[in-house]
Amino acid sequence: MKKSIVAIAVMSIGLGAAHAQEVVKLGSAAPLTGTISHLGKDLENGSRMAVDAVNAQGGADIGGKKVKFQLVGEDDQADPRTGTTVAQRLVDAGVKGVIGHLNSGTSIPASRIYDQGGVPQISPASTNPKLTQQNFKGVFRTIANDVQQGGALGTFAVKTLGATKVAIIDDRTAYGQGLADETDKAVKAAGAQVVAREFTTDKATDFNAILTKIRATNPDVIFFGGMDAQAGPMLRQLKQLGINAKFLTGDGGCSPEMIKLAGDAINATTYCSMAGLPLDKMPGGAKFRADYKARFNGEVQLYAPYAYDAAMAIIKAMEKAGSVEPAKYLPELKKISFDGVTGNVSFDDKGDIKEGAVTMYQFKDGTWVAL
Repeated sequence: MKKSIVAIAVMSIGLGAAHAQEVVKLGSAAPLTGTISHLGKDLENGSRMAVDAVNAQGGADIGGKKVKFQLVGEDDQADPRTGTTVAQRLVDAGVKGVIGHLNSGTSIPASRIYDQGGVPQISPASTNPKLTQQNFKGVFRTIANDVQQGGALGTFAVKTLGATKVAIIDDRTAYGQGLADETDKAVKAAGAQVVAREFTTDKATDFNAILTKIRATNPDVIFFGGMDAQAGPMLRQLKQLGINAKFLTGDGGCSPEMIKLAGDAINATTYCSMAGLPLDKMPGGAKFRADYKARFNGEVQLYAPYAYDAAMAIIKAMEKAGSVEPAKYLPELKKISFDGVTGNVSFDDKGDIKEGAVTMYQFKDGTWVAL
């Protein structure tokens, strides 16, 4: 009788081991507090949706076994120093890949930590070209870079909006200044004049001094390189100062939150760009919007679809390699190609997305409308 009980117990343990699943950690890093926390949460939500979708199917088939994933979210506060601390924390936690960061100024210093720790990083939001020009073998992005986006913005200002004089402001972050620099080049290349080049910070709320200086140059278009937390109040102050120039900004301001922050100061002379296609033009956009709303009871801000595709790229590379270990799946990640929510996901030899589209938007009827 005792032998039978022991035998049953051993069988139970054996069955438990046979059905046990490996749990693999993936990191997500973005600002979850502060003035752009809505964008950081959007990024994290997109990553979480990918992990949940794979887990809901019983996990991924990797090396002959089912693997489930756990997302480890960290708040980098959009701060370079905090970003490196967060990066080291994720490496120490044993994550096998990272989706993030949001800000280029945070992604770039963090990328060195991931490179040293042997952990691949895919940013769904950082657009500064330098991120993928450091020769780190495990750094990628699923969104167009500033060379592509800045070129489109500068050309649009001159060729479409008819500007002959453009004033440029940036927030002195790696993202804002980088995008402003590329826009500056494109404006001049298109034959227009940059009549003012001013800067602020990503914490500022009072822009009256620099806007008063710009007013004296009488620009046709004012471009701002920065995030919606500054772009919205800036629009309000432009109205208060009676400046009637068209307002143009990049993906950091191309959000629903920007519309809220600008209030009645935003109108049809306000334009922005997004790296990528409009959500409703993305191959998986309509379903993603519906799934996001059902899951989080809110609207997609900007980066969630790109974060979803970034997480899926890592998981698919693991499946192809038959391993969750970065050294083994990285070669597959470099040559990955699949149809994601945002379109085809594949990377060039630097780690940039190959098909990086840029779309221009205009504010109309209370929302951003793709042109």
